[in-house]
Amino acid sequence: MPPRAALDPLTMTDEMEAIDEATQYRRKIDHTLARFSAAHDEMEAEEAIRRERRERLSPTSLIESTRTALQRVVTTAPSAEGAPAEAELSLLQEKKQRKLERSARFGRIAAAVVAGLVFLGIGGAWGAQTYFDAKFTQVAALDENSADIQDAEAQANDENFLMVGSDTRDGASAEEGVGTADSTPGARSDTVMVAHIPADRKRVVVTSFPRDLEINRPDCQKWDPAQNKTTNDVYKGAKFAKLNTAYAVGGPACVTKVIQQITGLRINHFVGIDFNGFKEMVDAVHGVTIHNEIPIDDSILGKVLLQTGDVTISGDQALNFVRARHVKGDPTSDYGRIKRQQEFIGALLKKVMSSDVVLDPGKLSDFINAFAKATFGDNLGVKQMMTLAQSMKGLDPSRITFLTVPTVGMANNRGNEVLVVSKTKTLFDALRNNTPLPDPNAPVPVSEQAPPTSTSKSKSSGSSKSTTTRKSTSNG
Repeated sequence: MPPRAALDPLTMTDEMEAIDEATQYRRKIDHTLARFSAAHDEMEAEEAIRRERRERLSPTSLIESTRTALQRVVTTAPSAEGAPAEAELSLLQEKKQRKLERSARFGRIAAAVVAGLVFLGIGGAWGAQTYFDAKFTQVAALDENSADIQDAEAQANDENFLMVGSDTRDGASAEEGVGTADSTPGARSDTVMVAHIPADRKRVVVTSFPRDLEINRPDCQKWDPAQNKTTNDVYKGAKFAKLNTAYAVGGPACVTKVIQQITGLRINHFVGIDFNGFKEMVDAVHGVTIHNEIPIDDSILGKVLLQTGDVTISGDQALNFVRARHVKGDPTSDYGRIKRQQEFIGALLKKVMSSDVVLDPGKLSDFINAFAKATFGDNLGVKQMMTLAQSMKGLDPSRITFLTVPTVGMANNRGNEVLVVSKTKTLFDALRNNTPLPDPNAPVPVSEQAPPTSTSKSKSSGSSKSTTTRKSTSNG
């Protein structure tokens, strides 16, 4: 390289000019822009190659190139004999392609239709559930954080439905012989049951509580049945009270509190059913078949059901069947009625979950409407009731157990049924911990048996005294 002074100035480039800061900055920008431009050009070229490859390998391009190649072969065929064959092949390819296109088009349409039906089906089911859930009257009944709940962790995924049959007499006529809303005001819990479904869903245990069961009733807020809500007034607790007074004075929340104290169960569903609603429910499914062991001839309600064996009953018969508690030849009074109520509820659930109802939109809709009209509850809706019904229907009958809470079997001098505390504890310990059920026929411990004097009196004059006590509350 000669010295700079010996070079022709006209051949000198910008790089050989005197470099100041402005020139350096300008060149740095120029070099950066040049690199970006080169990189952009390379990326554009690569994208063009990829785009060309995609177009060349696309189904439409492949089909078109195949057809062009076939046409080229046809037009340049050396002999006349091959031309018709190649032409025929081209026509077959076109026909096949048209068929493929029609099939693809049909497939897309079918997929869209199926997707639409699935969407509508899900939306319809959700809409129907929302519609029916809105019909249920919601009340405040549950206290799932109560200190009375035992073995809470063991009950984590259990379902416990407290079912109360409320006989308000609203809508009852004088001809029915049970009293009217004017003659027998207020609400009564003529039926109290707990349906326990453990987390593994392998059994269902329904335990009934006699309405005359003696309890220590806690303080409860007053219940207003007309408004289906509690008020700010408080009823003081009472010793030696009957179970049905808990509902009469304190409504769902009070009876829930009492049952949780007795059982230690976490009651997470409350279902209140007005007895009058049974009529419409049964008629909605066109009758329910029950197994009747003895003729039901009640001294108050009259001849309820004289047929025995498997009998299909109507709504009016069903209402009296669950109400009857003065049946001739039935010395057990409340216990006989409890057995009939359990029989009826099991038969009703079986009918509702049968294909005769589930697959008949009219019957199913009528039943849900009738059920919702007569039902009120807490954490209650179509989904929750289907859980109960499906659990009871889906199990082998041997895994569905109907029990009555253990009592001494003889009313005391207050006319109340008395719990056998030890057997009651053993029963609900087994339910809470999902262990085998105790023998319901196990003898009552001597310490909890009724006094001999009371027993002997009950067998003679005491029996009539107990009956008189029950008669005084027969419509209450």
